[in-house]
Amino acid sequence: MYLMQQLRKLNALQHLQPTVRQLSTAGLKTSTLQYEKDPQPQFTDAETQNLLQSMTQLQLDKVFRKRTVADNSTQTQFMTTAQLEKEFLLTIEKAKTLLQMPPIVKIKEDTERIISRDPALKDFASTKYVFTDISFGLAQSQRKVVVRDVDGTLAYASLDITKRMNQLYFPLDGRKFYTPRMFSDEQLFQRCLEAHNYEYILDRLTVQYEPYELEFHNISAKVFEHLNESKQFDLLRSTRHFGPMAFFYAWHRCIDDLLYDMIRRDYLLNAVQLIALSYKLHQVPVDYQQTLQKLDALQPSPADKALEQLRSGLRNPQEKDIQDEIQTAIGKSEADFQADEISLQFIEQYIGSEHALKKVQLELAVQTLKEVNLEKLQLYQGLKKAHGVQTA
Repeated sequence: MYLMQQLRKLNALQHLQPTVRQLSTAGLKTSTLQYEKDPQPQFTDAETQNLLQSMTQLQLDKVFRKRTVADNSTQTQFMTTAQLEKEFLLTIEKAKTLLQMPPIVKIKEDTERIISRDPALKDFASTKYVFTDISFGLAQSQRKVVVRDVDGTLAYASLDITKRMNQLYFPLDGRKFYTPRMFSDEQLFQRCLEAHNYEYILDRLTVQYEPYELEFHNISAKVFEHLNESKQFDLLRSTRHFGPMAFFYAWHRCIDDLLYDMIRRDYLLNAVQLIALSYKLHQVPVDYQQTLQKLDALQPSPADKALEQLRSGLRNPQEKDIQDEIQTAIGKSEADFQADEISLQFIEQYIGSEHALKKVQLELAVQTLKEVNLEKLQLYQGLKKAHGVQTA
């Protein structure tokens, strides 16, 4: 009886729901940049995913940083070297899971899907009836929700009713039945942006909305646009939102600010990958695969780099040779210098093409990095010569 009362209340709210949604989104202006076609095939492509995952990086200190959660406790455990090695591998896999990107799909249109019309049931009840499949083990996208209207029409429920029914029977932690104020109040939303709380906004967005909803597209686009203006890209690096952000810029041909940030931070491999992604999405006739293959042969993957970082903590300082000490002091190896040369050549080709929008800014960044790398290379070679280390 209690359940029927709750369902009748929800059915009664159905008549008010379109107005509620209109009021909830009226506070946020429509984003300037929107996907003009379905981005899902390009986003889920294996090559695109590899590029985005590499650009995201895997900085373990950031992935496993302490958060404002109910339990931030730590556990101390004694392990053998073999057990610790196994734990390192599990840590890398857990980090990959935490960096799983939210999908980018097209906005789903809410169309009426009538199952049957039964005039004999007209005025049988004064309210609509909602029937929900609550079978155990089904994903929310697989659950069927149908509505019997007061005129006897039986139809599949709208997207909004389906979402509310799923939340009623199988609630997601953190999702509200109402629109949070940070998304409905333009001033409050703007304050969150100005405070650079980008990750918090996007985390809350992925909980409250589905990727196919208009609100998801509109709010995420506004966050990425504000990020492009503030240039605070590093706030999303090594988070699950960095990949969708890079994809958004590449799709809309506005990668230059992010590219400049990568060059300035000496993330040249990521810069090449960002340019390659833009070429791929817009079918620019440039053979970027050959450059990526050369760089992959010279530099480890983000997962391998993070694993090596974990293993380095177990090494005895006395076990490190002079070669390792020189590389640690300079911050680069011979392979890194070779990769930098290949990357800079590819980046300069992009700057000289018609696709670059901020040529002067990018040229200055490349020239500055070249000078810094030249000093590091000279110092690297000098230290090797002074310690009698043979060049490989």
